[in-house]
Amino acid sequence: MQGKIVHFELNAKDAARAKRFYSGLFGWKYKDSEIPGVDNYFLIDGIEPGGAINGMSPEKPGPVVYFDTDNIDESIKKVRDLGGKADEKLPIPFQGWFAGCTDTEGNTFSLFQNDPSVTMETEQQQQSARA
Repeated sequence: MQGKIVHFELNAKDAARAKRFYSGLFGWKYKDSEIPGVDNYFLIDGIEPGGAINGMSPEKPGPVVYFDTDNIDESIKKVRDLGGKADEKLPIPFQGWFAGCTDTEGNTFSLFQNDPSVTMETEQQQQSARA
């Protein structure tokens, strides 16, 4: 369903410290994303919607909400057409695509399109096709 909240991330200057805090507060457990060069830890144990601690964006405090979309390319275009800002889509291996966005009021959010067939090579293939 388009627009459904499917994921959230809590940005952290110190991911280890944030993980300790939320583990102490809520008992959350984590799994490393295992994406090379990415300091991101997924919540495990069935928390809905899914979430993560993101140690990659310390300059952006606060949570980032991910909204589901059926077609991320069309949604990126709509964000831009409506006066917002949208990054190009990026792969999340074996999960899908995401794009960071900012609405007309300065709120940050992300779009997410489910696609378990996505790999890092999928993005490289698409870039080659566009060139």
